[in-house]
Amino acid sequence: MTKQWFEDRIGSALDGTNPMVMAELEGGIAVFGDTQFLEGYSVLLPKKEVNSLNDLNLTERTLFLRDMSILGDAVMQATDAVRINYDILGNTDNFLHAHVFPRYKEEEPEKLRKPVWLYSANHWSDKKYLYDSKKHAMVRNKITMFLKEFEIE
Repeated sequence: MTKQWFEDRIGSALDGTNPMVMAELEGGIAVFGDTQFLEGYSVLLPKKEVNSLNDLNLTERTLFLRDMSILGDAVMQATDAVRINYDILGNTDNFLHAHVFPRYKEEEPEKLRKPVWLYSANHWSDKKYLYDSKKHAMVRNKITMFLKEFEIE
């Protein structure tokens, strides 16, 4: 049986079959999030499968963390977010990946002050929050363009 792209997110990003890929950066691969209850949510994947940031050498770590922040810049310019939350957890999906969450003033104040993970479980599974290529195209395209045009000084 053939694997689906989401069963191997890093491998499918590297082989060109992951439809969520926006851009390949020097230190990782930027992908748009499966869920979009916070529009613009994105993830940075490493260029090789490792369990944690500590499994990368110092140069790879530096590039990965730098590119995570550049992805955050891209999300900020593509949305009206008031800030970006960054998370590297690896608890559910046991491979290195960095979550980049835009946070919005329109969020309920008690939610805005707390981690995204405290949103109810249905925000991660309800079909109304899933990525929709038509509904989220503008934000995704803005993020992608920023990443492709970004020049490191």
